[in-house]
Amino acid sequence: MSTSGRGLHGQVLESLGPAITAGEYPPGSVLRTDELAQQFDVSRSVMREAVRVLESMHLVESRRRVGVTVRPKAQWNVYDPQVIRWRLAGADRPGQLRSLTVLRSALEPVAAGLAAKNATAEQCAELTECALGMVAHSRGHQLEGYLIHDVAFHRVILNASGNEMFARLGDVVAEVLAGRTHHEVMFEDPDPAAVTLHVQVAEAVRAGDAVRAETLTREITVGALQELDILAP
Repeated sequence: MSTSGRGLHGQVLESLGPAITAGEYPPGSVLRTDELAQQFDVSRSVMREAVRVLESMHLVESRRRVGVTVRPKAQWNVYDPQVIRWRLAGADRPGQLRSLTVLRSALEPVAAGLAAKNATAEQCAELTECALGMVAHSRGHQLEGYLIHDVAFHRVILNASGNEMFARLGDVVAEVLAGRTHHEVMFEDPDPAAVTLHVQVAEAVRAGDAVRAETLTREITVGALQELDILAP
């Protein structure tokens, strides 16, 4: 498909995906490809491509003589970064943020403990660089710059754990961190204590102190949950 075709089906997805995840099309709703193509003023081939993407996310299923049926939420691929982004942009944001932050609190401390045992010298250096970048952007309303280093920090932790399952969750963690920033579920500047904790985690990983790395990371995730209690109850 041409670039323009990809652009068109992307535009359809950016309207249809959030509508489905927001419940505008309840589970069991049948969507007619021809009608949708007319609604979005695109060709049927563009519409079919958009439907294929939605099927890959398990948001819909397509059956001959039936049409495109919206699947129950329990069947969605809730780990798909795009599905997370759409849900964070809708009315489901508080619940989505909370469930993702609880997920982080369950896995990231363990990943940090493993990283202290398995991180390479290069990963230790990268982790320290990310933490210092967070410090450098922690004042003066530089949340976008802070976010870049924060996301990179947590990706390194997950990758350095040596567990491929944790590593694959890097995009999920990136989306929840971005969601907190872009949907104003943060203070104007990051909590100084949280910034310091990231620096200390980097030090603990470099020192090979698994217990300290896990404990400090748990403090970070507990703090993130407390932020939600204050800003997105």
